[in-house]
Amino acid sequence: MDLIEELRWRGMFHDMMPGTDEHLRQNAPITGYIGFDPTAPSLHIGNLATIMLLVHLQRAGHRPLALVGGATGMIGDPSGKSAERNLLDEEALRRNQAGIQAQLEKFLDFSEGPTGAKVVNNYDWFKEFGFLQFLREVGKHLTVNYMMAKDSVKRRISGNDETGAEGISYTEFSYQLLQGYDFFHLYKELGTTLQMGASDQWGNITTGTELIRRMSGGEGKAYALTGQLITKADGTKYGKSETGTVWLDPTMTSPYQFYQFFLNAADADVPRLIRVFTLLGQSEIEALEAEHAQAPHLRILQKALAKDVTIRVHSEQAYEAALEASQVLFGGGALSSLDEATLLDVFAGVPHVEVPREQLSGLGVISLISDVTGGAIFPSKGEARKNIQNGGVSLNREKATLEQEATSVPLLLDKYIVAQKGKKNFYLIKIV
Repeated sequence: MDLIEELRWRGMFHDMMPGTDEHLRQNAPITGYIGFDPTAPSLHIGNLATIMLLVHLQRAGHRPLALVGGATGMIGDPSGKSAERNLLDEEALRRNQAGIQAQLEKFLDFSEGPTGAKVVNNYDWFKEFGFLQFLREVGKHLTVNYMMAKDSVKRRISGNDETGAEGISYTEFSYQLLQGYDFFHLYKELGTTLQMGASDQWGNITTGTELIRRMSGGEGKAYALTGQLITKADGTKYGKSETGTVWLDPTMTSPYQFYQFFLNAADADVPRLIRVFTLLGQSEIEALEAEHAQAPHLRILQKALAKDVTIRVHSEQAYEAALEASQVLFGGGALSSLDEATLLDVFAGVPHVEVPREQLSGLGVISLISDVTGGAIFPSKGEARKNIQNGGVSLNREKATLEQEATSVPLLLDKYIVAQKGKKNFYLIKIV
């Protein structure tokens, strides 16, 4: 597989230094790396697009390195930022690094061999590197003028950042020098000749290639390749849902929420997303697109995308559970099959009401879905009675009856009742 060709047809390619394509073709396997920021305990959807660059690098017969920035994560990258970040302590960073490495292992082959992936941590080579030593050995090779010419720095200094610049500290200004030294260290110790990243990392990456050239007396040669930032059709950044960032960790974004995020992708966005986030081939994707065009309401592309990514990020079992949970709202699936976390996920957007357990004794369902729940479901007993008579009320998927007692409704997980009014209106009653 030709890496550049693959990235181009998938819409993932942004730019590369002259000679990069020839270097990849003529020197396989080369070693290339991408850096990951460990300031959160999990990677997110935006990172996943970058991980896919490493996946394609390995599939093209090269060796991928994932650098977890234990040292640079203590400082912060100014690229794409308008303000200083909060700094984490070493213990928090170490915890985050462990979580990130476990996620990377789901995507890359870490077996022994010339193309086996490897995770490295720049804290390992920076922790004993003294400040004066760093200035003498590294800092002298790049001028302040060179560093200030980078777009990420210029925007912060000039105040032209669209989100409102606040200037830049010396700490973040020095970030590109530290990242540049990472590239030099990996070049020297592991023969790494390529750094990849999103397009907003171009300045930092090329600082590394220049530092390699200067610190090796003009003899060293390294390359840069960047991928496209993933944005929606309207130009806004991709990777956030209504509830915030979509994480790869199932405790931070549940598999159900994760699946729904991709399932709800807009028709205008999904052709690009399925190319970036899956490994489906070109002919297979084009066939799915043709099928989707015939019946867009079936969301064929979205379903293929959501299935593929959920399985690779979580598991086949997590996908099946997410699919079953989706059927609860839209296909009449069994409520009893859901665990509590998934049940709450499925009904996160519907009205929630609480009823004390002791009130259930001797209570009819008419009162339960009207005055006892504060009118949240029906404003009056009369309206509740009328809807039950017309067959328009279900409690945990069973049609309610006029004479039914509240205690006769089998509780989900011994504490929940899902009330349904008509076809589309749901309410979650929690018995407390």
